[in-house]
Amino acid sequence: MASFKFFRAALLALLFGTCAILAHATPSAAEDKLIDTLIQRVSKMSAMVFLRNGNEYTAADAAKHMQAKYDHFKKELVTAEDFIERCASRSEMTGQAYKVKLNDGVVKDANEFLNAELRALRQQVKKASG
Repeated sequence: MASFKFFRAALLALLFGTCAILAHATPSAAEDKLIDTLIQRVSKMSAMVFLRNGNEYTAADAAKHMQAKYDHFKKELVTAEDFIERCASRSEMTGQAYKVKLNDGVVKDANEFLNAELRALRQQVKKASG
């Protein structure tokens, strides 16, 4: 019986400790730099249209919106993928997915598009450091 109480107390301590760590999560310096680079990359995609809640936005406006959401949710994020999922893929208000209209008129989910851009950025970092 005593071992069960010890096990239960240890499990609760682990659970609360994990929650405390996650509650104060922030991206590492490397992930923060990737997120900033991704936002800057988006801001320069001038021929592209971003679709948010049924409205069209320029790349510069989309980047400003992503930056504002990143500033707001930064303490809840750990990775650049978290950033894309939480700040650049869907509306917090409506739940609608963001879209991207490419130069050739093809419309893609912003999540898919931005994750592809992130993979390209990670490859560039890997080549530069390796």
